[in-house]
Amino acid sequence: MSVQVQCLSFRQPYAGLVLDGVKTVESRWRPLLAPLENLTLAVHIAWRDWEGDEWRAVLSDPLGMNPAKIQELLESGERFGRGVVAGLVDVGRTWLCPASTQGEELQQLERSAILIGLQEKHLTHLSNPRWLKEPLSARGSRDLWTVEIPAELLP
Repeated sequence: MSVQVQCLSFRQPYAGLVLDGVKTVESRWRPLLAPLENLTLAVHIAWRDWEGDEWRAVLSDPLGMNPAKIQELLESGERFGRGVVAGLVDVGRTWLCPASTQGEELQQLERSAILIGLQEKHLTHLSNPRWLKEPLSARGSRDLWTVEIPAELLP
């Protein structure tokens, strides 16, 4: 027995940050996740890292995490390695972040997305993250793709 779920590849450290519940807003240049509102998304950990380290600045400054806590999060996110479906997350509403967004509203969104510069991007709320019991080896894809997860791996 297994379940079929839409899946999206995330680069590290974002895959781990999503599954550890730190990143609760996903940003994309197009409304990729809008059709999945109120559905479950599988999180695939890509082989490559995110280019840039603005995530570290968001974690340390606005979120107030010290280097030890950041390292702990990074290690947690690597528990299953790379090139695997590692967990599930529930998809919420998708909206376009207006270019005019600024101040505290923008800072709150950036803290939730662990990313700076969200104006004119499509943002999607993510909730209820959970790691699979074991990783499922899978080749990632650029867009959404379907993965079949054996029931015994479900949290």
